[in-house]
Order: sequence, then structure tokens, then C-alpha cells
Amino acid sequence: MKRQARPEELQLWARVAETVKPMPGRVVPATPASVAPVAVSAAPVEAATAKKIKGPSPRARGLQPPPSPPPPERLEPGRARRVVRERDPIAARIDLHGLTLDRARPALESFVTAAWSRGDRVVLVITGKGRDGAGLIRRLTPEWLAAPSLRAMIAGVQSAHRRHGGDGAFYVALKAQSNRQTG
Repeated sequence: MKRQARPEELQLWARVAETVKPMPGRVVPATPASVAPVAVSAAPVEAATAKKIKGPSPRARGLQPPPSPPPPERLEPGRARRVVRERDPIAARIDLHGLTLDRARPALESFVTAAWSRGDRVVLVITGKGRDGAGLIRRLTPEWLAAPSLRAMIAGVQSAHRRHGGDGAFYVALKAQSNRQTG
């Protein structure tokens, strides 16, 4: 059940409606009588608006999390072709099927770290597609690989070829250890 609009709300809506210009080619509907300006003093409207706005926005105060890191780069085209044709061997594989999000991320991080420390250059991460192609692990894997803890080790990420799992897997190219950041 809808409540009736208060007079100050109607006054505010009328002010907003006066400032809006229709898009070109759009027909403007007639203003209903319930939205017609009401003779009410502006003081209650300004007081009600002032109560809601207090200080800087949450983003300005730093309460919202920072934006997620950009996704990792794709594999170089030549390298991707060599991996698909198996001329560059896939050194290791991890299958994240059946894992919860709480277990999948640490498993992925430890797998990539171990593969990088062994000197592996390309690994395969099998995530599965999920129900109707909307799997959470599949969607979050590129973000996890772009996290600061792994970013220095990752050279590129790309969906795998059909013979290696297609949309349910990723090729992850690892940087050589000589490119390792010390510190």
C-alpha cells in the first residue's frame, strides 16, 4: 500500500520536474494533478533535505573499498598459439571443481606461487563453467590472479582452448624468476 505524498515532498518534486528537459524526440506526459505545485513554505523542504546530507560522502571519507585491480594481461598471441598447439608445454594443472570460494582462492594462490618458484612458465587453472556458465570461481579467478600477492608472478591470463577445457579453464603464463621483484 502506498502512502500519500506529503506537501513538502510534492513541492520538492515540482521543483525537480521544472528543471528536467525531455530528450529530443520524446513525448512529455501530462503532469498529474497530484504533482502540481503546492503552496507550502520552502523552509520544511530545506530542513528535511539538510537533515539527510551530513558531511562528505562515504567515498570521500574513504569508507568504500578501493576499486578492484585491473585484470591481468592476455597472453601474447604467439605464445597463446604455441600453448594451444602444445609446443609450449603446460607444466602443471589445478582443478578447482567442487571447492568453495573460501578454499579455492588459497588453493589457487599456493598453486601459482609453487609453480612460479619451480620455474614453470605456463599452467592450466580449471575452474569449470558453473551452472549455466555463471560460475563464481570462474568469474573471480582473473581478479584473484590480479591481486597484489600474485600480480608480480603473472605474465598473462587467457581462456583455454576447447581441448584444454574451453571456457571452464584458463591458461596462466608465469613470469621468469629473473623478473622477480625483490623487497
